[in-house]
Amino acid sequence: MIKGHGGNIYRLSEKLGCSTSDIIDMSSNLNPTGPMPGLIDFLRENICSILSLPQADANTMVENFAEQNNIDKDCVMAGSGTTQFIYSIPLAFNIKHALIFGPTYSDYADACTMHKKNYSFFYGKKQDNFIYNMEKAEKELCNADTVFICNPNNPTGGLIIHSELISFISRHKKHFFIIDESYMPFVNNYKKESIINNLPDNAVVLCSMSKMFRIPGLRIGFIVGNKKHIAKLKKYQTPWSVNSLAQTAANYLISANNNIEKFIISSQKTIENERIWFENSLKENLSIKMFPSKTSFILAHLKNKNADEICYALAQHKILIRDCTNFSGLSKNFIRFSLKLRKENKKLIDNLLPLLN
Repeated sequence: MIKGHGGNIYRLSEKLGCSTSDIIDMSSNLNPTGPMPGLIDFLRENICSILSLPQADANTMVENFAEQNNIDKDCVMAGSGTTQFIYSIPLAFNIKHALIFGPTYSDYADACTMHKKNYSFFYGKKQDNFIYNMEKAEKELCNADTVFICNPNNPTGGLIIHSELISFISRHKKHFFIIDESYMPFVNNYKKESIINNLPDNAVVLCSMSKMFRIPGLRIGFIVGNKKHIAKLKKYQTPWSVNSLAQTAANYLISANNNIEKFIISSQKTIENERIWFENSLKENLSIKMFPSKTSFILAHLKNKNADEICYALAQHKILIRDCTNFSGLSKNFIRFSLKLRKENKKLIDNLLPLLN
């Protein structure tokens, strides 16, 4: 199943005979300004937490997350990243046929395949900047009982606004919706765009701490839904699924609520500035088209080159970007850039421009 994922920094470092720290990894969608100040030092001070078993149900971090978001704790569940939930959902909710809004993250389809569940795609179109036509989407629902929507979407960076998404879900009460908001904290006014506090009964929301706080190795995720949905998922929860250090990190981040908001807003401003600079650096080049993004990553279409040759050439300069060929609904001409800070972004631009001619 992991074949659907992106660039492998470990494999590239082996090929080039260098350390992973020598590689600029612009293939993974992580906050370039993270981790949050103080977190690494706090984890060093609390490393001995790994000497004891974690809470079997991660109850404290569930309670903290629920309090922070004004949600009943029985409507929240913690897991080892959102991936744990994605692979449990087909069984827990007895999916018959899933409709997946694409092109998108491969694990929704992989999870259905693993559990022998049928699925199909509803694709956003290149000519529409991959913005979904919700009226056309409604016509695709007839064969499905479940819908997966990544919002904002990976790899396109597009966002279905709060009112439009709530309206769509509420009009189709016989369908069950999984809304993945892993990248929502990158969106300006993200609390207004998130649906976790306005959640219809026929939907659950996936939330991640990995991307914004740049701690993907710790695997920290949550799922929010009504009590009935969470109870179904808990039947597939294994004890101690969130390790001790991950629980320690989550509780630290959630309890530092004021600092969290300052960090998120500061990160959003930095990323927006870098995105504008990056787009301006390429906008006059007719060999590449970039698609509007609300996130830290940008999808691009190459007009005269294949993704693999661009990715290979950049890898020789120790720059790793995402070849999007294996995203269902995209071709061999699509790549994705996950923005870093100005120095790294400029190095990418300086090495990319000669390759586009």
